[in-house]
Amino acid sequence: MAIKKIQVVGAGQMGSGIAQVAVQRGLAVHLADVEQEMVEKGLETIKKNLSRSVEKERISQEEMDDAMGRIDSGTEYAQDADLAIEAAPETMEIKTEVFRALDEQLKEEAILASNTSSLSITKLGAQTNRPEKFIGMHFFNPVPALKLVEIIRGLETSDETYDAVNELAERLEKTPVEVQDSPGFAVNRILVPMINEAVYCVMEGVSEPEDVDTAMKLGTNQPMGPLELADLIGLDTCLHVMEVLHEGFGDTKYRPCPLLKRYVAAGRLGRKSGRGFFEYDQS
Repeated sequence: MAIKKIQVVGAGQMGSGIAQVAVQRGLAVHLADVEQEMVEKGLETIKKNLSRSVEKERISQEEMDDAMGRIDSGTEYAQDADLAIEAAPETMEIKTEVFRALDEQLKEEAILASNTSSLSITKLGAQTNRPEKFIGMHFFNPVPALKLVEIIRGLETSDETYDAVNELAERLEKTPVEVQDSPGFAVNRILVPMINEAVYCVMEGVSEPEDVDTAMKLGTNQPMGPLELADLIGLDTCLHVMEVLHEGFGDTKYRPCPLLKRYVAAGRLGRKSGRGFFEYDQS
């Protein structure tokens, strides 16, 4: 199946990033969100990112104009899309509502893909009438910069669907890695428990946040410390992944750190709220 037009659902950081990469690779994109204000914010983010690339001479002004010309947008879905990628908030309820609407509105042959970082692809696909055309396509933040895409088969995902999405990932100049439909998939099953353990170190007084990050950067050659990374990902997202892992495996080693829970309850979500383990300028 040739994928020429993509419906991106969710105009936030992940959705706008996916849309940007797609239009830069020559695909048509319809960017949608529940409110037009959110859509406009997403479009502005894409424009700002592309303008920065023009300034740094990575792309030409003509290439930027062509890319922006391949995006249309709104609060409705594009019925002629060949594939929809959902980048809505990480809850089963919201994603189920999105996919039921996509299933009803998109053409019969369209593929439905979720950018979920932890939820079951099999369970999401079962909420639609096309589980064989349902798949996970997990991009990483920031989407334009990071090369990996985890491709997750659900129990009913067909080989044809997998091949089409794998080919699309390569067209987007990403590196696709096939993983099984298991809680947290591969990256987050390894990464987020490490972040959770770093939070335990802070809670138990092992070290201050700055020192935990410095130790991990210098001791393991990571470009970003686990707590700075948690702030970038969003502490609410980290907590949600830990809860999925804890529930999915029933193993106490995945128990979310109480301090992480307290920060989320207090609204200290990281960069997006201006404060997590560190403080950020929101201007």
